[in-house]
Amino acid sequence: MGVMRFTVHPEGLLDSERDLSEAYLSGFDGRVFPSRVEFDGQTIEFRRMNSESGKLHVPWNVPGVGRSMVSTATLREHDTAYILSLELARGKICQVRNQLAAWQALGMTIPEAFPAVHREAHRLFAKATATKSDVAASSELASQAVDKACHAADILATSYVEQRLRVRFKRTPQLPVSFGCGLNSPDSIEEFGEAFQQSFNAAAIPIEWKQIEKQEGEYEWDESDKLIEWCHDQKILLRAGPLLDLSENGLPTWLHQWGQDFFNLQSFLCDFVETAISRYAGKVRIWEVSTRVNTGGAFKLTEEERLTLVAKTIEVARTGDEEAQLFIRVEDPWGSYQTGGQHRLSPIQFVDALVRCGVGLSGVNLEIPVGYSSCAGTARDLLDLSRLIDQWSMLELPLHVTLAVAGSSAANSNATGDLTVRSQTADVEWTAEEQNSWIDRYVPLLMAKQAVIGIYWSHLTDQAPHFFPNAGLIDAQGAQRAGLQSFMKHRTGKTYEL
Repeated sequence: MGVMRFTVHPEGLLDSERDLSEAYLSGFDGRVFPSRVEFDGQTIEFRRMNSESGKLHVPWNVPGVGRSMVSTATLREHDTAYILSLELARGKICQVRNQLAAWQALGMTIPEAFPAVHREAHRLFAKATATKSDVAASSELASQAVDKACHAADILATSYVEQRLRVRFKRTPQLPVSFGCGLNSPDSIEEFGEAFQQSFNAAAIPIEWKQIEKQEGEYEWDESDKLIEWCHDQKILLRAGPLLDLSENGLPTWLHQWGQDFFNLQSFLCDFVETAISRYAGKVRIWEVSTRVNTGGAFKLTEEERLTLVAKTIEVARTGDEEAQLFIRVEDPWGSYQTGGQHRLSPIQFVDALVRCGVGLSGVNLEIPVGYSSCAGTARDLLDLSRLIDQWSMLELPLHVTLAVAGSSAANSNATGDLTVRSQTADVEWTAEEQNSWIDRYVPLLMAKQAVIGIYWSHLTDQAPHFFPNAGLIDAQGAQRAGLQSFMKHRTGKTYEL
């Protein structure tokens, strides 16, 4: 068994329950190692079945940003414990330096503010390394180096976005990117339909088996019919689905009697996909066939069984509408869920296996929530998100990105999942202003990426049932949040001077 140790100083730097529940180790290829975490207040131990080198990813309070995931460089196992803050500084500085070289090679102009901050991060890191024998002094200097390196990463990534968008808008005044939002209630379009059309040119219509066929053989299409008809009349680009949710409670309850009969289960799934696509043939051009395919949970299906089901349902969907674009949604594209040990394939490996099957997958939808009680809900900085999109771009498939950021920390009875909102820091809660600030920082990055052809918000209103608590652009009292107007601003591109 392999063990990797990190000394934490000062005590209380990490929340043992909150931060360590989201920390994980990954390999050089991005695969996450199943591991058990032990923490005595001073030393974190990660115990694994192997002794490969790896990176530690752990939440860190970054000044001006809040709680964000920060990573070490690739480390080998060592008899003595690493100093956590020192290795996080090393990892962030290396990440920034590598990305700097890559973007310079592509012709990026380095912003004037960057070199001084980058040099200061190096200076602090060098002093921290020179004082390793004094853990307290080294940790203090290294923590400052992490902050400076994160600041340098932000300056670099922000400048990249600005320069890249100027180039894209110079080539074409209208980016080939759809801006969409989930319409989770027919009632909302009566009051907010005009605001929706000003901010978005696409809509995600929820057509979920669990909601459509609550009783076997009894279908409830009314809400879907109304939403699709409205979008069709307004000439709004439609994406419908996900038809199948392979999470633990994502399939109809009446199906549980067939949960251990794989072939009958496959037949039921294929029948529903065929029924839904046949009903809306010619009206829906983009189908999200399934979601949470990589994480799973339904009926304890193995990865091989999930791959088989997803491949088969995509084939059925392709037969039902040969011209439709068929997407699948990937939960937690970072792969942090693998730390539990129930998965062998990383998210990108799972999708790559589908691509190699030749089933006709048109694209991938990456689900990125921020501010929630899971590893996937931990915030990442601009540079991390940029690198994630670049990694998924290697599949050479069009990407949709579905975003969800909490606009409030208040309880919401319309939230259907088991997620809770987590504050950014002990003193900073998620608010409509924080949500809007996040949109203004991260949506332009996605616009700058050529592989991203669709940017979608999870749902429009918190007044109707929704999965991500308080992420709506309309709050539970029916008031518009500022993020709705921000999407209109980014969609039109008026903020980007050529």
